Amino acid sequence: MEFTTDIFNLFLKKWALLTAGNEDSFNTMTIGWGGLGTIWNKPVATVYVRTSRYTHDFMDSNDFFTVSFYSDQYRKNLGELGSKSGRDMDKMKESGLTPVRCGDSMSFEEAEITLVCKKIYVQRLEVTDIPEDVVKSMYEGQAPHDMYIGEIVDIIRKD
Repeated sequence: MEFTTDIFNLFLKKWALLTAGNEDSFNTMTIGWGGLGTIWNKPVATVYVRTSRYTHDFMDSNDFFTVSFYSDQYRKNLGELGSKSGRDMDKMKESGLTPVRCGDSMSFEEAEITLVCKKIYVQRLEVTDIPEDVVKSMYEGQAPHDMYIGEIVDIIRKD
């Protein structure tokens, strides 16, 4: 597998969709935090999900997830998916995106790139181990994040 990108701006500037579940039941959310690299001699994607998010349940109950990236024309769609909960509405119907099966998970037909990931590690980010200024700005009164590391088992590119 080969993947070339501007790694530092991929999540921060471009955003992505994190999706977990299967054709019968899945959820997606917009993410702006994440990373790509290697651990245990495997190519990996690392994502962070607040324990209060609906997608968190899907991440915990599924072995696979996808991280997908989109052209700027879908920025509004990603903004909508990041501001509404699948607990309260059918986000997929409202998203304007077309769900597609990707391996043992789901993504969207409109994605430029989809990373199919097998979950290999999960850990809660402990507030006591986070710098105080970050706790004040990101965590006061907020649920913590869990960190999920997924081995990238496939990269699907839109032709």
